[in-house]
Amino acid sequence: DSGCHARVFDGVCNNNFHSHLKMTYRRIALRSPATPSCTFAPTALGLACLLACAAAQAQGTGDATATPAQLADVTVRATALEDAADLQLRRPVSAGALGERSALETPYSSRVVTAEAIEQTAPNKLGDLFFTDASVSDDSASVGAWASYLTVRGLDLDWQNAYRIDGRPFISYVTTLPYEHMEQVELLKGATGFMYGFGSPGGLVNYVTKKPPASAAAAERSVGLGINSKSLWRAHADLGGRAGEEGRWGYRLNATHEQGNTFNGGHLRRNAVSLALDARLTRDLSWEFQSLYQDRLSRDAEPTITTASLVGTRLPSPIANDNGRLVGPGNFADNTFKYVSTGLKYQIAPDWQLRSSYSHSGTRTRRNETVLDLLDAAGNYRNDRSDYGESYQFRHLDAVLQGRLVTGALQHQIVAGAVWQEQANDYSANGFYGTVGTGNLGSQNTLGYISQGDLASLGLYRAAEVTQKAVFVSDTIALSPQWSVLAGLRYTHYTQRGFGTDGAETSRYSQLGVITPSLALMHHLTPQTMAYASFVEALQPGTSVSNPAYTNYGALLDPLKSRQYEVGIKTEQASWGGTAALFRIEKKAEYVAVNGGASTVVQDGQSTFQGLELGATARLGAQWRLGGSLMLLDSEYGRGNAHTGNRVVGAPKTVATAQLAYRVAQLPGLQLTAGIKHTGNTPLRASGALSTPAFTLLNLGATYDTLMGGYATTWRASINNAADKEYWLYQYANYVKAGDPRTFNLSATVRF
Repeated sequence: DSGCHARVFDGVCNNNFHSHLKMTYRRIALRSPATPSCTFAPTALGLACLLACAAAQAQGTGDATATPAQLADVTVRATALEDAADLQLRRPVSAGALGERSALETPYSSRVVTAEAIEQTAPNKLGDLFFTDASVSDDSASVGAWASYLTVRGLDLDWQNAYRIDGRPFISYVTTLPYEHMEQVELLKGATGFMYGFGSPGGLVNYVTKKPPASAAAAERSVGLGINSKSLWRAHADLGGRAGEEGRWGYRLNATHEQGNTFNGGHLRRNAVSLALDARLTRDLSWEFQSLYQDRLSRDAEPTITTASLVGTRLPSPIANDNGRLVGPGNFADNTFKYVSTGLKYQIAPDWQLRSSYSHSGTRTRRNETVLDLLDAAGNYRNDRSDYGESYQFRHLDAVLQGRLVTGALQHQIVAGAVWQEQANDYSANGFYGTVGTGNLGSQNTLGYISQGDLASLGLYRAAEVTQKAVFVSDTIALSPQWSVLAGLRYTHYTQRGFGTDGAETSRYSQLGVITPSLALMHHLTPQTMAYASFVEALQPGTSVSNPAYTNYGALLDPLKSRQYEVGIKTEQASWGGTAALFRIEKKAEYVAVNGGASTVVQDGQSTFQGLELGATARLGAQWRLGGSLMLLDSEYGRGNAHTGNRVVGAPKTVATAQLAYRVAQLPGLQLTAGIKHTGNTPLRASGALSTPAFTLLNLGATYDTLMGGYATTWRASINNAADKEYWLYQYANYVKAGDPRTFNLSATVRF
């Protein structure tokens, strides 16, 4: 299955090998005649080709006993041509209070997107990374304020608590992280309250930053250049290595610059830099440091489109989002993001580790946004302008003890820890939200607005503070080689406070001693297959109403309690893998109520989500790979809700994906991919009167690994929405987005 094709001619050995694992062969010394040189493609299976080449050279001299010569050290790196549909069940995932374990060993559904898949996808927004997962609906915008919105299993992810960097919290609002700085992006589906504290039962996204390499021989050095659609250029450098005695000090530096015109006629400028350091202070004690800074300015950003005032039960016909006619003059979103963390790890014993870390993240946003309030199915709208600023901060401190022990016939995997975190939301006291005119989707928007000034002039005030203090413990008990149980408990003190523009406290909610349990039963049918049943409770912080279009803007609502039940099975075999899960999620209902054109975020009754998830991928011979994913979802409001029996807002009934990858035998190193995703109609209102129609998208891609000037080079090309489909995308309750048009991406990465 390796697809290794070695050819020997004139004493030169050429080999192309497409590995499923990234590997490095170093310090390979062979005794062979010092005759013709031997060159290797960077994706070679080094040892096999070296042996074949050495044999050919010896044969060419006609003297197998010639005086041996010591060849120079050779480093051969094989980079996987991974398909974004790969399930990656063997990959480690950060599971918070469960510690670090592989996706296969986690009794919940999850998805891992690797660095290779990120490079191949060339994402413009977070939703692009999860195109192949039917459980995920993309609600995000490439060049707008809705940067990282996702719906998972029909539930909106909480932009305050559902996003992490290396397991530590940050606010995702208006923030699009530099994906090229990530080693992988993990999605834990369902309620994660026990593992990470309060949060949405839809799931949690964890960005894993690139770390220093494990050894000096595995140094990372690459530069890349790419262009997206019209003239949006980006450059990226990735440098990592180790220094000092026995590689004691490690570093990893990533830097990105992106600038140019976007597909919708706007302009984007982005600068990002991240630095990771570590030090092996002693044999058992190590230190880690991560930092990330990004400044991102989007001019003529995509407008927000609301249906709050739309009369009737039908949306206007979908429109092409490939020019600037929807955007009025002066529109922009300026976002600055900072993140820093540091920590220590101490190996107490071979099976016991203690770690502690502190992190601080902050985001500051200044935006002047066009808001189109649709009035009818003909596309007429009222043009509002939202001129505001926001600032968010997170401080997080934790200490975790993880280890294994044996009591009698039982083996225990224990994780125990304590967490303190504080969140602060600052909003504008002097912002503006008002109507500047009217228009139609089919005509150029010429309605401008003069900005109120810089962020300081908007009078930021402390609108909300949320504090969590928690201790947790989990024990995974191996009853036998096949059976194990997991029991976990999180004990939390929780306080949230809301403030007015004058600094006076306007609301307070406290709960002391909140217990969120987790239980699971796991059965390993084989070492590669696990079946499980799990239960978890979670508490989601009350929504902080940050949209000035709502009548209760600035309010901090009460927390929402949720429960999740799930049974599933996961398997990863040599040439195929699959997952299946049945789930049920119950939570207090929260939705946008519309009354006379006024929109208010309210809590009322219960919402229930139950469904089936299926996923599979298989290699069909040496060249073909096929993958697919399906979600069937039944959702409804109940328990006295004003809309009992209706489907829950944002929850499609059906989502399906399929992916096909082909490695071209005639041109080793070339892989072609195609992916398709169908999303069913999605309710926009709790009343059930308005929905986005179903749509289907097609993505195409190609990756080519080759050798240029002696350097390993990877070329990538992709076309998203290849059929140039016009469609409405659900973005949030009563909010839609004009779907992205056909976009092109071309990039090259050189490793040296």
